Amino acid sequence: MWASNRSPHSRAGRAQRGAGLVEVLVAVLVLSIGILGIAGLQARALKNNQAAFDRSQAVMLSYFMLDAMRVNAEQAKAGAYDLSKTCTALNDGSTLISNDQEAWIQALKAELGDRVSTCGEITCDSASCTVRVYWEDRNLEGDERFQMIETTTRL
Repeated sequence: MWASNRSPHSRAGRAQRGAGLVEVLVAVLVLSIGILGIAGLQARALKNNQAAFDRSQAVMLSYFMLDAMRVNAEQAKAGAYDLSKTCTALNDGSTLISNDQEAWIQALKAELGDRVSTCGEITCDSASCTVRVYWEDRNLEGDERFQMIETTTRL
């Protein structure tokens, strides 16, 4: 047997000093993929947040119209507030009902986007009234999805 002054680990310790260029590049690649994933997740969260906000606005605007109808409940129950699916602002403004409807359609356009697909509809009978709000939601891919909120209540 021959004797050696070196420990068995000294050769391995000298062969590898610091990180190699390839290891650094792999680490940067993995880090950049992770950061891109986080950015995509953040973009999707922002879009979902906007969609939830739009739904909340639509519900609030349906209550806005229902509250206006509660003030004039007898006329609403008689069907005076009935409005077929309307996507353009009304310009009559000669009665309380037409003023309420005009203000509602304008609020829909202001809050949910002034698009052709932003519309409102009202139907009433002697027992209850239904308000529908229609709008267009664009997802991250640019696809258009049509949304509708329906609120039914007794006056």
